[in-house]
Amino acid sequence: MLPTKIVSTVNKSARLEHERLTSLINSMADGVIAVDEHGRLAIYNGAALNILDVNTLKPGMPIGSLMKLIDKNNQPVDIVELVRDTKLATSNRDYRLSYGDGSNINLYLSIAPVHLGYGKNGQHGHVLLLRDITHEKSLEEERDEFISVVSHELRTPIAIAEGNISNAQFITDKTGDLAAVKKALQEAHNQILFLSDMINDLSTLSRAERGKLTLEVEPINVHEFVTELAANYEKDAAAKGLAIHAVIDPKLEVLYSSKLYVREILQNFITNAIKYTEKGSVEIAAKAKTDGVVFAVTDTGIGISKSDQERVYDKFFRSEDFRTRATNGTGLGLYVTMKLARLLHTDISLTSELNKGSTFTIVVPNLAQAK
Repeated sequence: MLPTKIVSTVNKSARLEHERLTSLINSMADGVIAVDEHGRLAIYNGAALNILDVNTLKPGMPIGSLMKLIDKNNQPVDIVELVRDTKLATSNRDYRLSYGDGSNINLYLSIAPVHLGYGKNGQHGHVLLLRDITHEKSLEEERDEFISVVSHELRTPIAIAEGNISNAQFITDKTGDLAAVKKALQEAHNQILFLSDMINDLSTLSRAERGKLTLEVEPINVHEFVTELAANYEKDAAAKGLAIHAVIDPKLEVLYSSKLYVREILQNFITNAIKYTEKGSVEIAAKAKTDGVVFAVTDTGIGISKSDQERVYDKFFRSEDFRTRATNGTGLGLYVTMKLARLLHTDISLTSELNKGSTFTIVVPNLAQAK
């Protein structure tokens, strides 16, 4: 029999070791739960309480009452059986943790068999590591959707351009019909321009998402700026039989903002207005506002439904309206436009009615004053 002093020293050492372990577990950002060989709670940390969304846990509670897991096929997972069958350390990123109110999170779950006591006769059990990866999963899904949509959008114009160029080559070799060759090449050229626009949108989007867009403030003569914009799109509007005109407030003074970004925003509004208007006109307006300028682009086009207005700035969104689907579009333009608007410290407003047209408005503030 060991002397009392030695036993006391051993017990003190064990307590210190336990306190160190508890302190280490509580310092971890991930949730930690240790269960015994019967699946009952032995140890846990504060992060586990947050993930399980409970205020407290009691040692001895069965693990099955703490965690309701769902797999990637939306089927319930028996956590007790899962833990019991784990003989080697394993991890999984496809589970979801379900809460009592019906909500759930994406969960990283690591399970490892361990000794929960000291010596050869120490109790066996498992340690579970929990991490909320809902945000990570969302980013992964968005990335996968991005790749899928871009691949699809690229494939169509490339196929059309390749087909028209091949057709032009065939016509040249067989008939020499110059008019048919020019028509095929023009269509191929249109598709290349569409690809160019998409690449520009993707480039701007990439810089915006990475926070690489910089704001270079400069003086803008709004009269000249809007008049030039209208003149630049006269040819495109005339090709569809549309009138395009500028309405400029004579009280306007110099605006201090990013000329590049203001132009890009308005160009997006104007190209969309022309694209989705079959008859009537497109108006580009600018009027003075306290410490800024209100720009508006109004068309007499197909309009946007109430439901679509709520999603029009979403990435890759395109209306299911057949008239919208009849034209090329990436669904990126207005998403990028909103990013640029926020960089200019402003928001975009939209008023629209189906078959009566739309008006996109942006109030651009003065970002600097003349010195």
